[in-house]
Amino acid sequence: YCAGRHTAVAGGGSGPPRLRLVDGGSRCAGRVEIFQKNSWGTICDQGWDLNDAHVVCRQMGCGVALDAMHYAQFGEGSGPIWLDELKCTGEEDQVWKCPTGRQHYCLHVRDAGVICSGFVRLDGGGGPCSGRVEVNSGGGWIPVPYRNFTLPTAQVICAELGCGKAASFLLDLPLREASEQVWAEEFQCKGWEPELWFCPRVPCPAGSCQHRGAVQVVCSEYTEVRLMKNGSSQCEGQVEMKTSGGWITLCASHWNMANANVVCRQLGCGVAISTPKGEYFVEGGDEIWRDQFHCSGSESFLWNCPVTALGVPACAHGNTASVVCSGNQTQLLPQCNDSWSDPAGSTASESHTANCSDSRQLRLVDGGSHCAGRVEILQQGSWGSICDDSWDLSDAHVVCRQLGCGVALEATISAHFGEGSGPIWLDELNCTGEEAYVWQCPSQGWGQHNCRHKEDAGVICSEFLALRLVSEDQECAGWLEVFYNNTWGSVCHSPMEAVTLSVICRQLGCGNSGILNSSVPLREGSRPRWVDGIQCRKTDTSLWQCPSDPWKQRSCSAKEEAYIMCSGNRPKSCPATAPCTDKEKLRLRGGDSECSGRVEVWHEGTWGTVCDDSWSLAEAEVVCQQLGCGSALEAPGEAAFGPGNGSIWLDEVQCRGREPSLWACAAAPWGQSDCKHEEDAGVRCSAPVPGIFSLPGILCMILGALLFLVLIILGTQLLRWRAKHQALSTFEAAVDEVLYQEIDHSINPENESLLNSPGVFHISCSSTYSLFSEPAGQHADATSNSYDDVEELPVSEIPSSPGMKEKTFFPEEGGGARYSQTGMWIALFPVVLIISTANENNFTSFPFDSLTVSGTSPQSLREADNSNTEETASSLVLRQDDPGYDDVEPNTT
Repeated sequence: YCAGRHTAVAGGGSGPPRLRLVDGGSRCAGRVEIFQKNSWGTICDQGWDLNDAHVVCRQMGCGVALDAMHYAQFGEGSGPIWLDELKCTGEEDQVWKCPTGRQHYCLHVRDAGVICSGFVRLDGGGGPCSGRVEVNSGGGWIPVPYRNFTLPTAQVICAELGCGKAASFLLDLPLREASEQVWAEEFQCKGWEPELWFCPRVPCPAGSCQHRGAVQVVCSEYTEVRLMKNGSSQCEGQVEMKTSGGWITLCASHWNMANANVVCRQLGCGVAISTPKGEYFVEGGDEIWRDQFHCSGSESFLWNCPVTALGVPACAHGNTASVVCSGNQTQLLPQCNDSWSDPAGSTASESHTANCSDSRQLRLVDGGSHCAGRVEILQQGSWGSICDDSWDLSDAHVVCRQLGCGVALEATISAHFGEGSGPIWLDELNCTGEEAYVWQCPSQGWGQHNCRHKEDAGVICSEFLALRLVSEDQECAGWLEVFYNNTWGSVCHSPMEAVTLSVICRQLGCGNSGILNSSVPLREGSRPRWVDGIQCRKTDTSLWQCPSDPWKQRSCSAKEEAYIMCSGNRPKSCPATAPCTDKEKLRLRGGDSECSGRVEVWHEGTWGTVCDDSWSLAEAEVVCQQLGCGSALEAPGEAAFGPGNGSIWLDEVQCRGREPSLWACAAAPWGQSDCKHEEDAGVRCSAPVPGIFSLPGILCMILGALLFLVLIILGTQLLRWRAKHQALSTFEAAVDEVLYQEIDHSINPENESLLNSPGVFHISCSSTYSLFSEPAGQHADATSNSYDDVEELPVSEIPSSPGMKEKTFFPEEGGGARYSQTGMWIALFPVVLIISTANENNFTSFPFDSLTVSGTSPQSLREADNSNTEETASSLVLRQDDPGYDDVEPNTT
């Protein structure tokens, strides 16, 4: 290996041929050269393909071939051209064992090259610079055992991959499958080796590696941090970080106490006391680094915090981040006062917390970004949520500002980002919007609430970012759009190199690489074009970490909007958002209603039509039922609803009429048809049929239930009315047959005693009869010439009807009696007044042909309602021992 020229050789000695890759920048990439007959020569690229390149990569211990390069992409070689027209199968163990064609004249301008995957990779970590350590010597990727794995080995791996330095590594990672094979050697790097391939190796003792776990490594662009003051590193000063390009100074924009605490702890300098901006700035330094860190405060290293660089503007001159640490690792500062009873609490600021320490932390969860999600607070060692009672933008503003996420765009409620777990720490927050920490806002107190997690509060801040590819029919290809400032806008494609495209496709779950497509037509409509000049680094795991030009409403012209096709591109499985049902993959177009038209089906990401060959009412019936449109009325063909466009997906469809969907019917293979769109099939269905659990169906069920309930009530009332009517008729018939007993002026002593007793009602038998009460010792005239002798009627012969109760008459000014139940004057024809004696088994009946109560005419009283008549009849049953009756003056009219 020679410094300044990356060359690797397979084979050795002066006998057998040897193989090497030259000028490719690494051991596993470059121009292919073979040493034989004491001379290094090249291979001509005629017939050169991936099978040939695979043999070279495996022979070099460089994994698999990623690309077979032509036309001297790694520069022209010298000396002889040893091989031409190679025809490898890909299984050979040495490239010179592959068949070759006849010799042709070839120049070095046609020298062949390869790019191999390399001997080592980091897999499953969201990017090429983090993940499980795997090696490939040509037979597939195999995890490296964690036994005796050290930091120098991790540093060699990160350097080889161009990923800076190792930030951390995790040992004994569980294998993905119990039967998974593990590399049978242990690597014992010293740290200075250029690649893992050159590190010393020892076999695992007695095959112990097969029962060991794997190892995970995280590499970082940032490798060290320091605080510089007066040219020396101390526990206070300007924050500087070391990258592969040297030491850089951090900008004070978005720098806060949480970031400062991580730096102080990482340096063993205790806790952060303050963050003075620009105080330790030194003129003449390099450009200030724009990356913004968003630490929660619990991270072990500053580079473990979320980072944002996309759209961040250049830092103002002299605005450098600085930290003052306590300087004593064991020193404990007093806890910050967040009591809302303290007047200072409502106007807290960063300076207010300069000499205190706060162990609480804040984060946003399940929002896809550190600037959107469910609000959670770390208190007493447990993460808990905030209840949405009284939750508004003022509260959300405090959260967004505390996290360095700008201002609040939306304060979400009702667990918009999903329900949390653990305690609900705060409820009824009433922030002014000026507090430095959300726990300084007035509330009911820690843990005091009446909520459940379905009421968890959330926020969407102005710095919230989201990413998508916009396409009608593709999952992983389309116009690149970013969500910024609460609006979706496009992204400009300059320069957008392979590393940037790889970061974007990985972030979207669309493979590990992508290409720009500049041949698509310009987009219609107007939208923001948010950002340009994106330049991602290999260590970046998301687009948000990539440096770019600042955010602008018009960053480029419409023709510069980026359309990306990722390696994982596939047709959309649904016309809208997945998952979808068979009903959503079928539609009718061109008809006069939603249940008539040309039949179109969704397949391989596009809508297509159905040919009318063999099309009949049976097929139309299946379509109508699948769409919930009732029964088929017609099955027109010959593009009765107009010709469609695109593919003709189905032909020779043959249904029985009872299939659950059109896909269950027999048909020719998808896309195989001899039809034209002039033969597109259509249907005309009877009408939409609401499902039983659709909104119309539910309304019908509710209305039906109400109607059924009304019918039951009406039926019950009818039965009661009939029963009352029958009882009243029986009662009136009994009254008509009553025999009257003559009432004489002379009353026997027993009756006289009864009549003279207090509270007993008496009857005036004049031409107009009145009901009244007399004082004790007096009695009414109870004789009349118009009465016949009558016999006493036994009470048991008087039937009672439902609802008949004893009622009370109350005296009223001006005389007369009033019925207290209804407030109406009542008269009854005919009437039997039954007066109870001291013995309740003895009754005296007083018959009347007519009875006038308080001057009411007989004719009007006869027209009274039957139910009122019935109740009034029962109200005339008077008892001596009833305390509810008062004396009533006689009616003189």
